Amino acid sequence: MVATTADSRPRRRRVWDVLAALGRPRVTLMLALGVASGLPFMLIGNTLAGWLKTAGVGNAAIGFASWVGMAYTIKFVWGAMVDRVPLPALGRLGRRRAWMLLSQVVIGAALVGMGLIDPRSHLSWLVMLGGVAAVGAATQDTAMDAWRIEIAADADELGLLTAAYSIGYRIALIFTEAVILMVETRIGWALSYVIYGSAMAIGVVAVLLAPEPAAADAVMLAKSEATGRAPLRAIYDAVLGPLIAFFRAHGVAMAALMLITITFYHLCDYMRGPMSLPYYETLRIGGDTIALVRLAIGTPFTFLGVALGGVSSLRIGNRPTLIVGAIVQPLAIGAFALLGFHGGDYTLLALGGVRLTAFQAIMGADALAIGYSGVALIAYMSTLTSLGYTATQYALLTSALAFTGKFLKGFSGAVVDMLQQGRSANEAYALFYLVAAALGLPAIVLCLALARAQRAEPAPPVAKAINR
Repeated sequence: MVATTADSRPRRRRVWDVLAALGRPRVTLMLALGVASGLPFMLIGNTLAGWLKTAGVGNAAIGFASWVGMAYTIKFVWGAMVDRVPLPALGRLGRRRAWMLLSQVVIGAALVGMGLIDPRSHLSWLVMLGGVAAVGAATQDTAMDAWRIEIAADADELGLLTAAYSIGYRIALIFTEAVILMVETRIGWALSYVIYGSAMAIGVVAVLLAPEPAAADAVMLAKSEATGRAPLRAIYDAVLGPLIAFFRAHGVAMAALMLITITFYHLCDYMRGPMSLPYYETLRIGGDTIALVRLAIGTPFTFLGVALGGVSSLRIGNRPTLIVGAIVQPLAIGAFALLGFHGGDYTLLALGGVRLTAFQAIMGADALAIGYSGVALIAYMSTLTSLGYTATQYALLTSALAFTGKFLKGFSGAVVDMLQQGRSANEAYALFYLVAAALGLPAIVLCLALARAQRAEPAPPVAKAINR
């Protein structure tokens, strides 16, 4: 076990660092686990909204259906289970691996089940299965985050595993947000969901090949044995212990500021999510066009954003990188309003046979901004947990990240419908994107306040321990 001081932070890793390290089993497994983590996210989120829109479901219902993702907002509950509750039948795999495997089976079965339901006649059943998939996905992420942090030999490997996870996650998003649009135009949404649900087998294989973090398992076993003699103490240690330890480690004021900043950081991105594909359909941008732009422009710019986020964190530090990310997100999201006010896509630049449209440029800028800000925030949160409470504390942070955004985006369709009164659909969507962008302003202020508070705070002698 290695003590990580305030000065020994996880090194930011870039795409080529991960590719060069794929010979390491842990890195390869983390990449595959990242794919498994990313697969359900869009299938129960923005991509599901696109399916419902083509099925004729109204904007308000689409927005409310996005509430299935609220399972992500109580990750600290799943964290308490993952940290404290062993699974009887799968226990020999170890606590982390057992929970990952169970959740992956649940996700795969739920996604396949969604593919067997017609949303036009059984919308409630489709949404219910989406909720089951969301619970499985939130549980999987909680166990996976703990495994990633606890299995790292040192801070440097933690940075490498974090980058591998991010890349795998992004690969899954490409397939579930872009490639699936080309797939569904040829075989339909139902069969697409069956195929993508079956793809959860990637995660199952990775879990079966992965090692269990032995030292962390020993810490949790010792806690279980110590609290087993006192049931009330066990409940206290599982639910309140991680929260108290987090606030004690950082101080009440600083911990509260951290949680509030994380809560607002991606709020603008969450809010616009369910309306993205309905907006593109209103603009008459076809599925193949969306998929090709996301693949040819969005994908490389996403990885460029991840790389720039890593380089920026190394050169100027994580706190300045968080501030830059908070600024570029609302700018990129607000730019989508130009398409609605213009009435559709339009040419920005034409040189010979090369043509750059506004949609292509905006999608590239958006991918760059989200990739940049996302990697900095994940790495920052990864440094804030304590061994023995890893799953619950990291889940607390991700719950803070998701709660407000997941809740508010449920009203996104209703907001678009309200804005459409007396306006065209294009203008209503454009105004909605400006509203979503404005929700990014508090994040900028909070990041500045966090950076200022942490500059004035003395560095702790030991921040956390990482399992070797």
